[in-house]
Amino acid sequence: MFPIQFGFCLPIFAYPGGRFFRTPNYSVLDPVKTLKLGQTADELGYHSLWVADHLMLGHDNAIMEGWTTLAALAGSTRQAKLGMIHQGHFFRNPALAAKMTATLDQISGGRFIYFVDGGYGRAEHLAYGLAYPDTIEERTAQVVEGLELTLALWQARTPISHTSAHFHVKDAVCNPPPVQQPHPPVWFGEAHAPILEACARYGQGWNTVPVGLKDLRIRLDALSAACQAVGRSADEIEKSLETQILIAPDHHTLRQKLRAMIALAPVDEPNPALQAYLNGETETVPTAFSDVWLIGTPDEVTQQVRSYLDLGMTHFLLWFMDAPDEDGLRLFAEQVMPRFR
Repeated sequence: MFPIQFGFCLPIFAYPGGRFFRTPNYSVLDPVKTLKLGQTADELGYHSLWVADHLMLGHDNAIMEGWTTLAALAGSTRQAKLGMIHQGHFFRNPALAAKMTATLDQISGGRFIYFVDGGYGRAEHLAYGLAYPDTIEERTAQVVEGLELTLALWQARTPISHTSAHFHVKDAVCNPPPVQQPHPPVWFGEAHAPILEACARYGQGWNTVPVGLKDLRIRLDALSAACQAVGRSADEIEKSLETQILIAPDHHTLRQKLRAMIALAPVDEPNPALQAYLNGETETVPTAFSDVWLIGTPDEVTQQVRSYLDLGMTHFLLWFMDAPDEDGLRLFAEQVMPRFR
């Protein structure tokens, strides 16, 4: 049984406005402010800190680079685990990634989670002159090929040579090795069949993006089937939910926050159910939000968390929608997290 843990997703990009994607309250990216939020989350007791792995995203395509941000966090935090969500495999050679990971695990005292993925931003790969195979099957095959090299380097105590379809090293060493042995936990994400198969074979963790309870059950069943196919129990894999959260002491404050986000960049076609809620015509948050996000008062958010716990999710990767404000970050830490200790 895995412990219940809550992670903070750093707003390393700004996506202001009424589309409500990840960082809708962030008008313009401020790297110093973002890093300080990660340090605050660590001080408040959040169990993990996460960054997205993109080269271009958000307002003006401004986003902080993942590895350098994690390195800064490793040196300025004390207890939270560190990870990159959907690490873009094609951004970095897997042999170099093994060395980078080992170093990060060393300087953080063994706090790194290796969340490997093929990446989902074709345009940013092409803009940077990077390869991006057309299909998820091709991308996953290269992810697995690279992961096998990374694992070999992490565990080697003498120089190794390795040749595969896409990668080649000769007399390579990864010294010092990671603190965590036999290696840092390997996570995969999403419910594509080849990803689930790879997770069943190599993974210690599996993550899903925001989905409702019905869809999550389908995804978990698919993960269980993939594990069964290789003779493994899905209970051995830590399961995490990456989701957005908007928490406030009352619905009046919640409405104020939503209005402020919309004002940053209004949408052309407002959601009628959202408008009714914002106008005070109903006390019910639209199901388009409440079915897939954590949203409401501390009591309401607590109940929503329990619903996911009942399905076996134990690690929550939280995008606080009101960031860079600290209100939600602090309220959740003070009134929700203690209920799950």
